[in-house]
Amino acid sequence: MRSPLLLVVLLAVAGCTETAAPRPDGGTNGTSIVLADRDEPTTLNPLLGYGAQGVSKIYDGLVEHRQDGSLTPQLAADLPEPAADGLSWTVKLRGDVKFTDGTTFGAEDVVATYTAALQTSVKERFSTLKSVEQLDPSTVRFTLTQVHAAFPHLLVLGVLPSEQANPDGKPVGTGPYQVSEWKKGDRLLLEANDGYFGGAPKVKKVTVVFVTDDNQRARRMQDGEFDGTVLPPKIAASFEARSGLNIQYHRSADYRAVRLPAANPVTGNASVRLALNFAANRQGMSDSLLEGKGTIAYTPVPDALAEEFDPTAKFRFDKAEAARLLDVGGWVPGADGIRAREGVPARFTLMYPLGDDLRADLATAFAADAKAVGVDVQLAGLSWEAIRPRMAQDALLYGEGSPFDPDLMLYDLRGQGSPAADAALENGRKLNDPAQRAVAYKLFQQAFVAAPSMAVLVFPEHAYVMRDSWNGYQPVVDPNSYGALAWGPWWNLEKWEPK
Repeated sequence: MRSPLLLVVLLAVAGCTETAAPRPDGGTNGTSIVLADRDEPTTLNPLLGYGAQGVSKIYDGLVEHRQDGSLTPQLAADLPEPAADGLSWTVKLRGDVKFTDGTTFGAEDVVATYTAALQTSVKERFSTLKSVEQLDPSTVRFTLTQVHAAFPHLLVLGVLPSEQANPDGKPVGTGPYQVSEWKKGDRLLLEANDGYFGGAPKVKKVTVVFVTDDNQRARRMQDGEFDGTVLPPKIAASFEARSGLNIQYHRSADYRAVRLPAANPVTGNASVRLALNFAANRQGMSDSLLEGKGTIAYTPVPDALAEEFDPTAKFRFDKAEAARLLDVGGWVPGADGIRAREGVPARFTLMYPLGDDLRADLATAFAADAKAVGVDVQLAGLSWEAIRPRMAQDALLYGEGSPFDPDLMLYDLRGQGSPAADAALENGRKLNDPAQRAVAYKLFQQAFVAAPSMAVLVFPEHAYVMRDSWNGYQPVVDPNSYGALAWGPWWNLEKWEPK
C-alpha cells in the first residue's frame, strides 16, 4: 500500500523547448487536432481548481456528468449510495484503472485526494465534508457535517495518485489524455492515454493554443491556424458562409450579471440595486449583442434547470419605475443629471476582463441604461490580475452558472441579498426530496427579485467554430467552465473519430 503524500505542490509543469505548430487539419489521418481557447488555466492541479466541473481531459472523477447533466459512474463502479440519515455517502470503486504513471488506482488515492482537498483552495466547495475513509481496497465512505443533497455532484473532482512517482512533476491522472508539454502563455500539448480504461482515444494529439483576444482568435481561425475555437456569437456568425466549417451554438447556464458589491455605498444600496434591475434593457442587449443567440435572464437560475426554474421571477424594463425607486431611496438628480444621496454621487466603476468582447459590450449597454436614470457607471477594462483585488469594492461584469444542480452555483450567494433568499438556499441544500428542493429554489428566485444582489442580464449561447473533419460531436448545455479543456463541443473528445 502506498504511503499518502501531500498532493498540492506536485503538478507545476514548465515547458522550455520550442515546438513546431501542428497542422490544423487533423494531420494526414485526422488523429491530431489544434484548438484555440480564450483562457489559459492557472494550474493543472484539481486541488487548486482545475477541472472543477469535470471533463478535464487529464483526470477522472468518481462520477461524471452525462450529456443530459445527470451523473454516471466514472472511477466509481456505481453511483454513490447515501446513508439513511443523509450524512454519509458510500462509493464502490472500479478495479481496472491505472494512472498514466503505470500505478494502480485504488481507495487510498481517493482518500488522499479528498483529504488534501480539505486543506487547499477548493476546501470551500467541500465545506460539508467532514472526512473520507477507506472501508476496504475498493470502497470509500464520505462523512458529512450536514445533509447536502448535491454532494454527489462534487465527486467530479479529479483523483490524483496518493504518491507522485513521476519525478519531472508532470500531472498524473487516469484520464484519456496526458500532458506532454505546457508552454505557459502559449499552448498545452496533450497525448492520448492508450491505456485508458474507457478505450484508447482515436484523436492521439491535442494542441490547445491560448489566445485571450476574441478578434485575434477569430482572425487566426480564419487564416486556418486552428481546427476549432470558441467565439462570441456575433463574431462566430461571420464564419457561416465558409465551407468545411461548422458553427455550433450551445445553450448555457452561464449567466452574465453586473455584480454589485455590498461594501460600496452606491452598489450596496437596496434602492440602487432594485432600480438598476428595472433600468436594464435586457431585450435590447439580447437583440443587439447576442443576435438572438441566448436568453434574457433575471435571476441566476437557468431554464435548463426546468424543475427549479421560476418563469414568473422577473423584472420588467421600466425606466420610470427605476427613477421612482431612486427618488424614494433619496437619490436626488443633480444639475448634471447624476443623482446623489447625502453627498454621495450615484457613481461606481464597472470592471470587465480585457479581450472579452461580449462582457465589454454588455457593460457598455448597462452603463447607458443606468445613465438614463441618473446613475453614472464608469467602465474599466482590466486584466484578471487587476480585477481580483478590487472585487469587494467595484462592480464586475460577472459570469457564473451550472446546469447540473442549483446548489452548485447559488449557495455562495448567501449573505449578499435578503434573509429570505438565504433561508431558501439553506433549505435547498439540506432537503433530499426533489420536489421540496424545487420549491426552495423557486422561493429563492422570488426573494431575489424582491431584493436583488446583482443585475443578472443574459444567458448567452456559447458559439464554436469547428473544422468538419471528425465524427462524435454531441451538444450539451454548457456551464460557466467551457472551452477546449472543459465543457463545450470537445467535452467528449476521447470518443471522436476521423471522418
